[in-house]
Amino acid sequence: MFEIFKNRLEIIGILETVTALRISAGRSSEPIGSDLPVIKDALGRPLIPGSSFKGALRSRLESFLRGIHLDFAANPAQETDWSIPPDRMSKFKEDNKNLLPQAKEQELHQFIINNTDLVSSLFGSPWLASKFQIRDLTVSEPEENWFGQYQERDGVAIDRDTETASDGKLYDFQVVPAGTSFIFQAVIENAEEWELGMLMIGLHQFQTEQIPLGGGRSRGLGVVKLIIKDMNWVDVRDENDKKTVNPNKTIAYLKKLVSPHVNLPYDDVIPLPYTWSDAFIQHLHKKLKELTEKLTNTTNIPN
Repeated sequence: MFEIFKNRLEIIGILETVTALRISAGRSSEPIGSDLPVIKDALGRPLIPGSSFKGALRSRLESFLRGIHLDFAANPAQETDWSIPPDRMSKFKEDNKNLLPQAKEQELHQFIINNTDLVSSLFGSPWLASKFQIRDLTVSEPEENWFGQYQERDGVAIDRDTETASDGKLYDFQVVPAGTSFIFQAVIENAEEWELGMLMIGLHQFQTEQIPLGGGRSRGLGVVKLIIKDMNWVDVRDENDKKTVNPNKTIAYLKKLVSPHVNLPYDDVIPLPYTWSDAFIQHLHKKLKELTEKLTNTTNIPN
């Protein structure tokens, strides 16, 4: 189905390295330099891929939700564990191939929405686009905490039998120093309140230094802290019916985009994050109740 703009949340902040950070670019083929350099931008400055941050965030939320119910978070790495495996999608398309094009599209859209797990509804799946977008994190400007220098550290592979260094297994790797600040910019569009709440809980893990990034985490590397500076929120849905878009609000928002000094004709105040988080908790209770009732009905079917 064609998407309709409903809301948008922009999050701006800083990601600080509490300890040294290593997000490797792979083994170097250069004759001189580090064996394992970190990822850098075109200017030679350190870079954190948005995919690395997003992947760590998704993994943490998946671990939380699997602890509540396995159906709440599918395994994106294993096709057979997807909430909608390829063979199930193929069967659905085959069963509905005789529908008119518009009806077929509507049925497919509803099928995907109804059967997508909670995490994939926000982060995306092979059948559903992600609502959460994050830019690559570059060194903040002005570069007050970046002095153009990397740290080099030594590593060695240990022989488990002799408990000594393996022959030829000495290597060095590059890290970004602690105290380096990166620009954090993320956008979430057309998210439900409970999806925004799930995101707030995930970001809170970064705010409290609970999710490390990159390699060498067992060595103490990769501890980061997210500091959110600003959140810009726009919601063009009708106040009395959140399923309906108010065209006047949409037009006013478009006018504000080209004329920033124009004030919106409605109160564009961002809800408190705990309001969204509470909506997420309530949604979890609802989904658990539905699963319990479904299991009960299945168990009570007479033979």
